[in-house]
Amino acid sequence: MAEEVKLGSSKPMIATQQEMEENRVPIAYRDECAHLLIPLNKCRLAEFFLPWKCENERHVYEKCEYELVMERMLQMQKIRELEERKKAQQIQGAGGVIPSPANA
Repeated sequence: MAEEVKLGSSKPMIATQQEMEENRVPIAYRDECAHLLIPLNKCRLAEFFLPWKCENERHVYEKCEYELVMERMLQMQKIRELEERKKAQQIQGAGGVIPSPANA
């Protein structure tokens, strides 16, 4: 039973590298949500970065980022569970007997 965890995001990359470069999206922010960051940054510039402006754009972008984080956490949890199962199988295959301490 060969189980694997699919790495990467299920979200497609919508913004192209050229679009991100033209809109000066920092490299650290060039992920699957970059297509939402571009209009958010344009709105921020147009509204002089007032925090009560561009709320809808910010909410949509932050929701996308949150979903990416939750997806990565779920992938990591699955990886840990697989590693634990492999370890348990190795211990079971090796006899699974843990010697007791000498003074017990």
